[in-house]
Amino acid sequence: MAECNHDCENCKSKCEHPDGATDFRVDAHPLSHVEHVIGIVSGKGGVGKSLVTALAALAMQKRGHSVGILDADVTGPSIPKIFGADGMASASSEGILPYQTKSGVDIMSVNLLMEDKASPVIWRGPAIASVVKQFWSDVIWADQEYLFVDMPPGTGDVPLTVFQSLPLDGIIVVASPQDLVSLIVEKAVRMAREMNIHILGVIENMSYLECSKCGEKNYLFGHGNTKEVAEKYGVDFLGEIPIIPEIAALCDAGNIGYYNAEFMAKTCEALEKLAK
Repeated sequence: MAECNHDCENCKSKCEHPDGATDFRVDAHPLSHVEHVIGIVSGKGGVGKSLVTALAALAMQKRGHSVGILDADVTGPSIPKIFGADGMASASSEGILPYQTKSGVDIMSVNLLMEDKASPVIWRGPAIASVVKQFWSDVIWADQEYLFVDMPPGTGDVPLTVFQSLPLDGIIVVASPQDLVSLIVEKAVRMAREMNIHILGVIENMSYLECSKCGEKNYLFGHGNTKEVAEKYGVDFLGEIPIIPEIAALCDAGNIGYYNAEFMAKTCEALEKLAK
Protein backbone atom coordinates (compact mmCIF):
# COMPACT_ATOMS: atom_id res chain seq x y z
CA MET A 1 0.00 0.00 0.00
CA ALA A 2 1.27 3.47 -0.84
CA GLU A 3 2.37 5.67 2.05
CA CYS A 4 -0.31 7.99 3.38
CA ASN A 5 -0.12 11.54 2.01
CA HIS A 6 -2.78 12.86 4.41
CA ASP A 7 -5.00 13.98 1.52
CA CYS A 8 -8.04 12.04 2.68
CA GLU A 9 -10.52 13.81 0.41
CA ASN A 10 -8.80 12.67 -2.79
CA CYS A 11 -7.51 9.33 -1.54
CA LYS A 12 -8.85 6.14 -3.12
CA SER A 13 -7.44 3.83 -0.44
CA LYS A 14 -9.79 2.30 2.10
CA CYS A 15 -8.14 2.70 5.50
CA GLU A 16 -9.25 0.93 8.65
CA HIS A 17 -9.60 4.15 10.60
CA PRO A 18 -12.99 5.87 10.52
CA ASP A 19 -11.55 9.22 9.50
CA GLY A 20 -9.68 7.65 6.60
CA ALA A 21 -6.23 8.42 8.03
CA THR A 22 -3.58 5.83 8.79
CA ASP A 23 -2.14 6.01 12.29
CA PHE A 24 1.65 5.56 12.27
CA ARG A 25 2.19 6.56 15.91
CA VAL A 26 4.56 4.49 18.03
CA ASP A 27 3.90 3.82 21.71
CA ALA A 28 6.39 5.19 24.20
CA HIS A 29 8.18 2.86 26.60
CA PRO A 30 5.74 1.78 29.35
CA LEU A 31 7.98 3.37 32.01
CA SER A 32 8.33 6.68 30.16
CA HIS A 33 6.52 9.80 31.25
CA VAL A 34 6.82 12.67 28.79
CA GLU A 35 4.46 15.61 28.97
CA HIS A 36 5.44 17.55 25.84
CA VAL A 37 7.42 16.53 22.74
CA ILE A 38 8.95 19.40 20.76
CA GLY A 39 10.63 19.06 17.36
CA ILE A 40 13.43 21.42 16.31
CA VAL A 41 13.40 21.47 12.50
CA SER A 42 14.72 23.17 9.41
CA GLY A 43 14.63 22.44 5.72
CA LYS A 44 18.38 23.04 5.44
CA GLY A 45 21.51 21.90 7.23
CA GLY A 46 24.02 24.18 8.92
CA VAL A 47 21.55 26.63 10.45
CA GLY A 48 22.14 25.51 14.03
CA LYS A 49 19.29 23.16 14.95
CA SER A 50 21.42 21.29 17.48
CA LEU A 51 22.50 24.55 19.12
CA VAL A 52 18.92 25.80 19.33
CA THR A 53 17.85 22.43 20.73
CA ALA A 54 20.52 22.60 23.43
CA LEU A 55 19.84 26.24 24.32
CA ALA A 56 16.07 25.70 24.47
CA ALA A 57 16.47 22.65 26.71
CA LEU A 58 18.88 24.43 29.03
CA ALA A 59 16.75 27.57 29.19
CA MET A 60 13.70 25.51 30.16
CA GLN A 61 15.76 23.61 32.71
CA LYS A 62 16.85 26.88 34.30
CA ARG A 63 13.14 27.72 34.65
CA GLY A 64 12.68 24.61 36.75
CA HIS A 65 11.49 22.13 34.12
CA SER A 66 12.84 18.61 33.60
CA VAL A 67 14.10 18.19 30.04
CA GLY A 68 15.55 15.62 27.69
CA ILE A 69 16.89 15.56 24.12
CA LEU A 70 16.28 12.85 21.54
CA ASP A 71 18.95 13.25 18.87
CA ALA A 72 17.18 12.22 15.65
CA ASP A 73 20.05 13.39 13.44
CA VAL A 74 21.46 9.87 13.24
CA THR A 75 24.05 10.46 10.50
CA GLY A 76 25.30 13.76 11.93
CA PRO A 77 24.80 13.69 15.71
CA SER A 78 25.99 16.83 17.50
CA ILE A 79 24.21 16.74 20.85
CA PRO A 80 26.70 14.47 22.71
CA LYS A 81 29.65 16.66 21.67
CA ILE A 82 27.87 19.88 22.67
CA PHE A 83 27.17 18.50 26.16
CA GLY A 84 30.52 16.76 26.59
CA ALA A 85 28.93 13.30 26.70
CA ASP A 86 31.80 10.99 25.80
CA GLY A 87 30.52 7.87 27.55
CA MET A 88 28.00 5.22 26.54
CA ALA A 89 24.30 4.92 27.16
CA SER A 90 23.36 2.20 29.64
CA ALA A 91 20.54 -0.29 29.84
CA SER A 92 18.62 -2.32 32.37
CA SER A 93 16.40 -5.36 32.07
CA GLU A 94 13.53 -2.99 31.44
CA GLY A 95 14.98 -0.86 28.64
CA ILE A 96 17.59 1.65 27.49
CA LEU A 97 18.46 4.49 29.85
CA PRO A 98 19.29 7.94 28.48
CA TYR A 99 22.68 9.44 29.25
CA GLN A 100 22.51 12.17 31.87
CA THR A 101 24.84 15.08 31.14
CA LYS A 102 26.74 16.98 33.80
CA SER A 103 24.15 19.76 33.49
CA GLY A 104 21.36 17.28 34.25
CA VAL A 105 19.85 16.98 30.76
CA ASP A 106 18.93 13.45 29.67
CA ILE A 107 20.03 12.71 26.09
CA MET A 108 19.92 9.80 23.67
CA SER A 109 21.95 9.71 20.47
CA VAL A 110 23.42 7.09 18.19
CA ASN A 111 26.90 8.29 19.23
CA LEU A 112 26.14 7.10 22.76
CA LEU A 113 25.80 3.56 21.41
CA MET A 114 29.12 3.51 19.53
CA GLU A 115 32.55 3.00 21.07
CA ASP A 116 34.24 4.74 18.13
CA LYS A 117 32.59 8.17 18.09
CA ALA A 118 34.14 9.03 14.71
CA SER A 119 32.72 5.95 13.00
CA PRO A 120 30.26 7.06 10.26
CA VAL A 121 26.69 5.80 10.20
CA ILE A 122 26.26 4.53 6.63
CA TRP A 123 22.66 3.45 6.66
CA ARG A 124 19.72 3.84 4.32
CA GLY A 125 16.70 5.95 5.22
CA PRO A 126 14.42 3.17 6.54
CA ALA A 127 17.12 1.92 8.93
CA ILE A 128 17.71 5.44 10.26
CA ALA A 129 13.98 6.02 10.68
CA SER A 130 13.71 2.74 12.60
CA VAL A 131 16.42 3.83 15.04
CA VAL A 132 14.63 7.12 15.69
CA LYS A 133 11.42 5.26 16.53
CA GLN A 134 13.38 2.99 18.88
CA PHE A 135 14.80 6.04 20.66
CA TRP A 136 11.17 6.80 21.52
CA SER A 137 9.79 3.31 22.15
CA ASP A 138 12.77 1.55 23.78
CA VAL A 139 14.30 4.37 25.85
CA ILE A 140 12.92 5.05 29.32
CA TRP A 141 12.26 8.80 29.33
CA ALA A 142 11.28 9.13 32.98
CA ASP A 143 9.58 12.29 34.23
CA GLN A 144 10.35 14.58 31.29
CA GLU A 145 8.26 17.72 31.11
CA TYR A 146 9.79 18.62 27.75
CA LEU A 147 11.49 16.22 25.35
CA PHE A 148 13.21 18.04 22.50
CA VAL A 149 13.81 16.19 19.23
CA ASP A 150 16.82 17.44 17.28
CA MET A 151 15.83 16.66 13.69
CA PRO A 152 18.01 16.21 10.61
CA PRO A 153 17.57 18.77 7.82
CA GLY A 154 15.11 18.45 4.98
CA THR A 155 11.67 16.98 4.50
CA GLY A 156 12.66 13.35 3.93
CA ASP A 157 12.43 10.03 5.75
CA VAL A 158 13.40 10.98 9.30
CA PRO A 159 11.39 14.24 9.62
CA LEU A 160 8.42 12.40 8.14
CA THR A 161 8.94 9.53 10.61
CA VAL A 162 9.05 11.92 13.58
CA PHE A 163 5.98 13.83 12.38
CA GLN A 164 4.00 10.60 11.95
CA SER A 165 5.35 8.40 14.76
CA LEU A 166 5.92 10.69 17.76
CA PRO A 167 3.19 12.63 19.60
CA LEU A 168 4.56 16.06 18.74
CA ASP A 169 3.00 18.97 20.61
CA GLY A 170 4.69 21.41 18.28
CA ILE A 171 7.82 22.34 16.37
CA ILE A 172 10.25 25.24 16.31
CA VAL A 173 11.62 26.10 12.88
CA VAL A 174 15.24 27.32 12.76
CA ALA A 175 16.48 29.72 10.09
CA SER A 176 19.54 31.81 9.29
CA PRO A 177 19.57 35.23 7.60
CA GLN A 178 20.36 34.20 4.00
CA ASP A 179 17.57 34.64 1.42
CA LEU A 180 17.97 31.04 0.25
CA VAL A 181 17.30 29.79 3.76
CA SER A 182 14.08 31.79 3.91
CA LEU A 183 12.78 29.79 0.98
CA ILE A 184 13.76 26.55 2.73
CA VAL A 185 12.02 27.73 5.90
CA GLU A 186 8.82 28.19 3.92
CA LYS A 187 9.09 24.58 2.75
CA ALA A 188 9.45 23.36 6.36
CA VAL A 189 6.51 25.47 7.52
CA ARG A 190 4.32 24.26 4.68
CA MET A 191 5.27 20.62 5.35
CA ALA A 192 4.22 21.00 8.98
CA ARG A 193 0.96 22.65 7.96
CA GLU A 194 0.16 19.88 5.49
CA MET A 195 0.72 17.29 8.20
CA ASN A 196 -1.27 19.19 10.84
CA ILE A 197 1.75 19.81 13.07
CA HIS A 198 1.49 22.82 15.37
CA ILE A 199 4.21 25.42 14.74
CA LEU A 200 5.29 27.12 17.96
CA GLY A 201 7.36 29.67 16.06
CA VAL A 202 10.38 30.48 13.93
CA ILE A 203 13.75 31.54 15.33
CA GLU A 204 16.68 33.04 13.43
CA ASN A 205 20.20 31.90 14.29
CA MET A 206 23.49 33.66 13.43
CA SER A 207 21.59 36.92 12.97
CA TYR A 208 24.36 39.38 13.81
CA LEU A 209 27.67 39.86 15.56
CA GLU A 210 27.69 42.45 18.32
CA CYS A 211 30.85 44.52 18.77
CA SER A 212 32.27 43.86 22.22
CA LYS A 213 33.48 47.48 22.50
CA CYS A 214 30.69 49.66 21.16
CA GLY A 215 27.73 47.27 21.06
CA GLU A 216 27.04 47.88 17.36
CA LYS A 217 25.29 45.02 15.57
CA ASN A 218 27.08 43.80 12.45
CA TYR A 219 24.84 41.79 10.12
CA LEU A 220 27.49 39.59 8.53
CA PHE A 221 25.01 37.66 6.38
CA GLY A 222 22.72 40.60 5.69
CA HIS A 223 19.40 41.40 7.31
CA GLY A 224 17.32 38.24 7.28
CA ASN A 225 13.63 38.23 6.39
CA THR A 226 12.76 35.40 8.77
CA LYS A 227 10.34 37.62 10.65
CA GLU A 228 8.52 38.44 7.42
CA VAL A 229 8.28 34.75 6.54
CA ALA A 230 6.81 34.03 9.98
CA GLU A 231 4.26 36.81 9.56
CA LYS A 232 3.37 35.54 6.08
CA TYR A 233 2.34 32.19 7.53
CA GLY A 234 0.85 33.57 10.72
CA VAL A 235 3.32 31.99 13.13
CA ASP A 236 5.24 33.61 15.97
CA PHE A 237 8.73 35.01 15.43
CA LEU A 238 10.71 33.86 18.47
CA GLY A 239 13.61 36.26 17.99
CA GLU A 240 17.23 36.37 16.87
CA ILE A 241 20.23 34.47 18.15
CA PRO A 242 23.44 36.45 17.68
CA ILE A 243 26.82 35.03 16.72
CA ILE A 244 28.57 34.64 20.07
CA PRO A 245 32.16 33.26 20.06
CA GLU A 246 31.73 32.18 23.69
CA ILE A 247 28.95 29.77 22.69
CA ALA A 248 31.14 28.20 20.00
CA ALA A 249 33.96 27.73 22.49
CA LEU A 250 31.63 26.14 25.06
CA CYS A 251 30.19 23.77 22.45
CA ASP A 252 33.67 22.71 21.36
CA ALA A 253 34.60 22.06 24.99
CA GLY A 254 31.33 20.22 25.73
CA ASN A 255 30.34 22.84 28.29
CA ILE A 256 27.22 24.42 26.77
CA GLY A 257 25.44 23.72 30.06
CA TYR A 258 27.26 26.66 31.62
CA TYR A 259 25.77 29.22 29.23
CA ASN A 260 22.74 31.31 30.22
CA ALA A 261 20.88 32.18 27.00
CA GLU A 262 18.67 35.09 27.99
CA PHE A 263 17.62 35.58 24.34
CA MET A 264 15.66 32.30 24.54
CA ALA A 265 13.03 33.89 26.81
CA LYS A 266 10.35 34.18 24.13
CA THR A 267 10.92 30.57 23.11
CA CYS A 268 10.49 29.49 26.73
CA GLU A 269 7.26 31.46 27.00
CA ALA A 270 5.90 29.72 23.91
CA LEU A 271 6.82 26.34 25.37
CA GLU A 272 5.29 27.08 28.76
CA LYS A 273 2.00 28.02 27.11
CA LEU A 274 1.65 24.34 26.17
CA ALA A 275 1.27 23.46 29.86
CA LYS A 276 -1.61 25.91 30.18
